[in-house]
Amino acid sequence: MAGANLQKPIWEQIALETFQKNFYIESPEVSSRPEAEVQEFMAARGITVQGQAVPRPLFTFSDCPFPDPIRAALAQQGWQQPTPIQSMGFPLALSGRNMVGIAQTGSGKTAAFLLPALVHIAAQPPLRLQDGPICLVLVPTRELAQQVQEVANTFGLVVGVRNVCVYGGASKANQIRDLDHRPAIVIATPGRLLDLLEMGRTNLRRCTYLVLDEADRMLDMGFEPQIRRIVDQVRPDRQTLMWSATWPREVQSLARDYLGEFVKVTIGSQDLTANPNITQHVQVCQEWEKEHLLYRLLPQLCYTGAKILIFAETKRRVDEVDRQLRSQGYASLAIHGDKQQSERERVLAQFKGGYAQLLVATDVASRGLDIDDIAAVVNVDFPAQIEDYIHRIGRTARSHKTGTSYSFITAKHAKLARELIDLMTATGQEVNPRLYDLCGASRDYARSRANAPRQHRGGQMHQPPLPPPPPRSIQRPPPTASVLGRSP
Repeated sequence: MAGANLQKPIWEQIALETFQKNFYIESPEVSSRPEAEVQEFMAARGITVQGQAVPRPLFTFSDCPFPDPIRAALAQQGWQQPTPIQSMGFPLALSGRNMVGIAQTGSGKTAAFLLPALVHIAAQPPLRLQDGPICLVLVPTRELAQQVQEVANTFGLVVGVRNVCVYGGASKANQIRDLDHRPAIVIATPGRLLDLLEMGRTNLRRCTYLVLDEADRMLDMGFEPQIRRIVDQVRPDRQTLMWSATWPREVQSLARDYLGEFVKVTIGSQDLTANPNITQHVQVCQEWEKEHLLYRLLPQLCYTGAKILIFAETKRRVDEVDRQLRSQGYASLAIHGDKQQSERERVLAQFKGGYAQLLVATDVASRGLDIDDIAAVVNVDFPAQIEDYIHRIGRTARSHKTGTSYSFITAKHAKLARELIDLMTATGQEVNPRLYDLCGASRDYARSRANAPRQHRGGQMHQPPLPPPPPRSIQRPPPTASVLGRSP
């Protein structure tokens, strides 16, 4: 196993250099706000906190004590105000506090830990020869590593902070060469980082700012032993920030073991929830009907030229769906774990750049794919667990936008129907009556769920309309559309 030969340092016998980690000075504007206004702000954004001496949330970027280059970069990106997780994450991270942030995907978590990391790095002595990074960001997948690196480049380059992204499936020699340039930030997947640590090509002796991103996903993927080996290589008085979409027992255990005293910030419910800005449609069908349903749906979605992400269960199935779409005249791309990293990067760049309207993927794209103009997600094959459903559909409606998801579910996943009903009703969705039949729910249960309180949006009751019935005949989109589709 990777990292099996790494020895845990005996920190009590090592003289550790002191370092600075508290940089937060509350602005007069923040200090002078009435407590009632602060509580109203937090309630309106679903912010709850647990911990001692928690700083007040920041309402605007002008409240944030960032250096001028970062402020200019924020303005250049067109960011208007902090997201809820940033409102609390910025002051906590800048204060040097250990924290856990629980928020849905697309909520701005990456900037919430990277911008304070840049301030932290600037206050430390310069890196010397043979020094490892000051900031380590652990992530579960290559795609998420690359997403984090994009944000690190956007803001880090303006303050002269270099980063390196290390993950499996790419050239180890190139990554070693990049590490030799002493980057202050390393963004890594656990397996590749352990390989490099074991080879002696980097170390974590200077790491004082540790980030565990998508902690629940890393544990789902079986990375807990690797995470523990890596964290054992980092000095115990570091600042540690853990980010997760959910708060299961495994994540709680990791937080207790490695964060000591920490503040927990939750946006919305810490239970499993979907983004309420996504209108969810679910079609109960037979396996053989999926292809027909997909071809009935796509002309309606592709007419506007918007990006569509399609999920399938297996690598073989992804290639099959992609091939069929191409044969029908659609500009389609495919991505899954068997493809070379260079090809995956090329495919994502083409999809992001608008050269293809459709991307077919396995769950490799369910997290870490941060493309903010995906209009709809289609689950041709329903995922094996409801957590994956949430993360799949979370690829749309990024950054406060709205989106739509369409899912085909068969008797194979009947055991998930009840959870799906509860999830949909919690976010004010119309539930297909056939879902109740699929899970064998009683009429009383169906009635209780139908009468459950709907989630309010903008002060009004949100009851999404049922999707329009499929057209009787498929019309080819006009030539002005970016992709031409035809009837199967």
